[in-house]
Amino acid sequence: MVAPLYKLHCLLKRARMLLLCLGIAYLMAGSILLLQRSSIRVAQPNLASLPPLLSLAAPPTALRTTGLGVRARSRWATIQAVSGGGAKAGRHWPASRSLGVQHLHRRWFHSLLPESPEQRMSLHRNSRHKGTYIGCFLHNASDRALGGTMLYDLRKMTSSLCQDTCSESGYQFAGLEYGAECHCGNRISSPRAPEEDCSLVCRGERGSPCGGVGRLSIYKVEEQLPGHRKFRNVHYRGCFKLLKSTIVTFPIDSFQPNLTTQSCIETCTDKELPLAVFKRPHCFCTWTSPLFSLTQQSDNQQCVENATLNHTTTSAPPASTERDHYQVYHTPVLDSRCKERMFLPQRSSSLVALSSFPGAGNTWVRHLTELVTGYYTGSFYFDGTLYNRGFKGEKDYWKSGRSICVKTHESGQKEIEMFDSAILLIRNPYRSLMAEFNRKCAGHLGHATDAQWKSKEWPEFVSSYAPWWASHALSWLKFGRRLLVVHYEELQRALLPQLRLITAFLNVTMTEERLLCAQSNQDGHFKRSGALWPSFDPFTPDMRQIIDSFIHTVDQALQSRNFSGLPQEYLPR
Repeated sequence: MVAPLYKLHCLLKRARMLLLCLGIAYLMAGSILLLQRSSIRVAQPNLASLPPLLSLAAPPTALRTTGLGVRARSRWATIQAVSGGGAKAGRHWPASRSLGVQHLHRRWFHSLLPESPEQRMSLHRNSRHKGTYIGCFLHNASDRALGGTMLYDLRKMTSSLCQDTCSESGYQFAGLEYGAECHCGNRISSPRAPEEDCSLVCRGERGSPCGGVGRLSIYKVEEQLPGHRKFRNVHYRGCFKLLKSTIVTFPIDSFQPNLTTQSCIETCTDKELPLAVFKRPHCFCTWTSPLFSLTQQSDNQQCVENATLNHTTTSAPPASTERDHYQVYHTPVLDSRCKERMFLPQRSSSLVALSSFPGAGNTWVRHLTELVTGYYTGSFYFDGTLYNRGFKGEKDYWKSGRSICVKTHESGQKEIEMFDSAILLIRNPYRSLMAEFNRKCAGHLGHATDAQWKSKEWPEFVSSYAPWWASHALSWLKFGRRLLVVHYEELQRALLPQLRLITAFLNVTMTEERLLCAQSNQDGHFKRSGALWPSFDPFTPDMRQIIDSFIHTVDQALQSRNFSGLPQEYLPR
């Protein structure tokens, strides 16, 4: 009897040990997966022991890397080494990584997102899309199919979204990669790849090819008649007096007898150049440079007089002199020299907040700050939508010291005093409240419907959020250690001077090229269009009385701290 009991006792001990080992293995596997999904963060060194960031040089205008080549914007290429004081910021996959290993990483990443069991699909050439499907093309370090702008949307990418984005940015081709990334360009610069290589599905659409690992599914966007193409981000740069010897060095010189501003912008956009230099009948295309700095501008009347003279002269154009006046426009093409962004090369022990009330334009200012400095901005929160659209600092720990500044909407004394300095962004409360209500109802770029404005949620929202608008500004004015107050309306009116103030406050050396890049792409894809407002005034007289009292209170507080008061348009004085 003893022998069977002994054997049973040994069996139970072994089973207990086996269950214990399996439980430990299960917990370890779950922890590893959780760390991977959170972009593994190693314990941080004591930030106080690190030297403060005294002054930052401007980042390199174009990064030359190995491994994934110039894919500095890729979410995988931006994985950082946390240890070592940040010296290896911006480290890419080593060159020895094979395409197969990258493929496994991509497949693993897509497996983390909710999706139906089918991960891959057979290609449907007759799938629903607006443009014309061209084919599958190589897109890696050595062969870049499209070299224009780029858009991320890891949840809702569709071929139509990509084509619309590229079309509005002035590009003729749209390419989708990894099922979630959109590339634009006006020429295809790589050879074809087998169609089966482009078999990933779009994250927001079934039935359309959306590229693969190092492969683009390229579409030709819908053709539009010359002169009828509508572009985003076209801005008049100014009138400039240029030497003839300088003009001849520009890469594109197009002679067009019936030249118009629109046709010149289209010509330079098709050539993927960010500046259109215009003087009838000549259209020149070139890159941004100090030649077109604000200090070099001439009186616009000079260009108007030249244009009038050329238009009225029917026989022959006047003889060109050594110096002529030219009108200069920014095309929708983003200069490649301000595409690349990186984390700070050296961790900073000084935390700078970019603080605002929700709806005050924080995302837009982050976009401008990243363009003009070349460094990522961080966030006190995590917004997956913003991360998917290119704000890579969203996933970085906000106290890591690797971001140029950190977004926050907090207004408590404890949270404010965690920052050493802050940019306080203030916007008209009427506009802020409407923008935040739009975001809550329809996302970062959407608009609430008239029915939502008329619902009971809107009065409740105003009664709750209007006092917060005032208390947010008052708290930062009271507890903030070192403040730069930026008014959203002033940033709209005088973009470049305000950006100079911001970069000086951040102690960053700013290049003229990046400043021009920021101006030419100031809206980006992160600023809500102001075209769709409710068809009626959503603010009742009682709401206005309360909000106006808050405006007066904040205005007085600003002036008591020797800051300029609120802009005049906030309310009649």
